[in-house]
Amino acid sequence: MQHTILIIDDEKKLNDLLSRIIGLEGFRVLQAFTGKEGLKLLQQEDVLLVLSDVKLPDVNGVDLVKTIKEKRPYIEVINLTAYGTIADGVKAIQNGAFNYITKGDDNDKIIPLVSQAIEKAVLQKQAFDQQRKAGAKVSFANIIGNSKALQEAVSLSRRVAVTDTTVLLLGETGTGKEVFASAIHHESERRQMPFVAINCSSFTAELLESELFGYKAGAFTGALKDKKGLLEEAQHGTVFLDEIGEMSLDLQAKLLRVLGSKTYIRVGDTQLTKVNIRIIAATNRDLQTEAEAGRFRLDLFYRLSVFTITLPSLNERKADIALLANYFLKDFSAKAGKKQPKMDEEFASLLNSHNWKGNIRELKNVMERVTILADSDTLTADLLPPDFKYSNTDPNAVNLATIERQHIQKILARTHGNKAETARLLGIGVTTLYRKLDEYKIN
Repeated sequence: MQHTILIIDDEKKLNDLLSRIIGLEGFRVLQAFTGKEGLKLLQQEDVLLVLSDVKLPDVNGVDLVKTIKEKRPYIEVINLTAYGTIADGVKAIQNGAFNYITKGDDNDKIIPLVSQAIEKAVLQKQAFDQQRKAGAKVSFANIIGNSKALQEAVSLSRRVAVTDTTVLLLGETGTGKEVFASAIHHESERRQMPFVAINCSSFTAELLESELFGYKAGAFTGALKDKKGLLEEAQHGTVFLDEIGEMSLDLQAKLLRVLGSKTYIRVGDTQLTKVNIRIIAATNRDLQTEAEAGRFRLDLFYRLSVFTITLPSLNERKADIALLANYFLKDFSAKAGKKQPKMDEEFASLLNSHNWKGNIRELKNVMERVTILADSDTLTADLLPPDFKYSNTDPNAVNLATIERQHIQKILARTHGNKAETARLLGIGVTTLYRKLDEYKIN
């Protein structure tokens, strides 16, 4: 990915020179010649680093650091000055500058400095994006459902959120474990700090270790420079480890150290790194059974399960299906620029009787599908995937006559009882339709 750097300097020759030097390193470079121009570009572009002169025509570059940090806290700023002073340097760092350097002093240091600042900004941007996403959607008030099973899980989560206790979330795939983890973080004392989520099943053991703990330059082929891990990125915040049952035994031992001593060792390093984080883990496995079978560390299981919350499956909270379906309908309809349709009786009945193996995730996908397919203000059963028609029907009753009868009923509902239109859509004559209506006793 090509990262973007903004240079703000009214000396055009120097601005052009720096732009060319930095551009040759593979960065995308933007130029501004006043503070006002620079701030305008920051609103329009995804900038990670700003190199700003201290003496600008319209603003002091040291003060500009504070303004940039207020608008985009993840952006790093390097101040450049022709005549450096200790007072300006101190103020720049206090305002949040990454560094304060004198123009013309060791120009060969610019690129390494830029690389270090970009690396830090990338991590900060990831944390900022996750925190913004979490803060917008994950308070407990946004968790939809009135069923007793769900409300019990919410009540437990609220009570543990205000503590710093490690939490283990259990439940089937698609029950909303990450949503609950984010809500717990949002309601905790760590809410202003990063929430970092990682799915342990998405990485090999080696890659997961380097992602979590980071590594030192030279630790392995391709490790050209030090890299911070997600634990360090989440400093003072919360780390959510989804599918923790997939973590290798060796890595489990290292995670146990984090929980016990709040320290870890980067890949290829010999020094301990201290970390202050809260860990929330989740799995759809029975970790105690896994531990007894030797596939999961029993000591880690006890550390993680200090406070366990089991999230109910969608089949255990049928009363919430209509609420969730309408929530997704509203969201998808708004995105598609459509009026939100209503569900007819048969459509709603099939949603309620369906076996939701994929839980909320499956329901969300189904409602997105029907929103795309809907061409009227009413959702009818024929818009649902085929498995909805018969998944809850007695297999012995699923014969050709039953299928034909159900199909005629769906088309009749879609045409609001218009026999001529129904016959046209079915590709049969009106007389044939009336004969079938009589045969199947359809009113």
